[in-house]
Amino acid sequence: MTKKKIGLMGGTFDPIHYGHLVAAEEARINFNLSKVIFIPAGNPPHKKDYPVTDAEHRYIMTALAVNSNPFFEVSRVEIDREGYTYTVDTLKWFKEKYKDAVEIFFISGADAILDILTWKKVEEVMNYCTFIAATRPGYTSEQLERKVKEVKEIYGKEIFVLEVTGMAISSTEIRKKVKNGQSIKYLVPEAVEYYILKYNLYR
Repeated sequence: MTKKKIGLMGGTFDPIHYGHLVAAEEARINFNLSKVIFIPAGNPPHKKDYPVTDAEHRYIMTALAVNSNPFFEVSRVEIDREGYTYTVDTLKWFKEKYKDAVEIFFISGADAILDILTWKKVEEVMNYCTFIAATRPGYTSEQLERKVKEVKEIYGKEIFVLEVTGMAISSTEIRKKVKNGQSIKYLVPEAVEYYILKYNLYR
C-alpha cells in the first residue's frame, strides 16, 4: 500500500500572508500531498531577540487564512508546548501520531534551509522527514544548491527545491506597512487584514 504523504509547514506566521499560502499549495500539488498542516511557532529560539506577536493571535490569523482550502489545516502543537519550541520535537510528535502510515514532508523557506545544519538534533530531524525548500526572492540558487549538496554529502538526504511563483511578500514588510498606516490589501487574505485592524496588531 502506498503511504499517504502529508506536508508540515512551520513558521512564525506573524502574520501569515499569500506567499506562505502559495508555497504550501504549490508543494501540495507538486509532491502529491494529501494535506498541508500549518504549525505556528510557539516560542522560537531563533526569535528570542525579536518581539513576536502573541501565539494565540498568530494561530487565529493562520486558521482564518487557511479556512477556505479543504487540504489545509492548522495545528496548535507548538503554541501549546511549554518552553522553546524546536522542529525536532514537533516532527517527533507527528511521527508518533501517524506512526509509519504517512510520509512527512517539511516545507520550509530557502532562508531557513541555509541554516539547517545549525538546527537542534539535525540528524534526527533528517530522519523524520523529507525537506522541501521553497525559494523566494533574495536567495540565490547557488547558495541553496551548495547547502543541498552539503546536506546530501553529510546525511545522504535529498532536499527538494521548489521554485514558488514569484511573490516577494514578507511578514516584516507587512508589519512595517501596518505600523506606517499603509494598506496591506492583497498581501494577506481579507479575513487576516480585518483581524489585524480589529486587534490593532503591529501598531
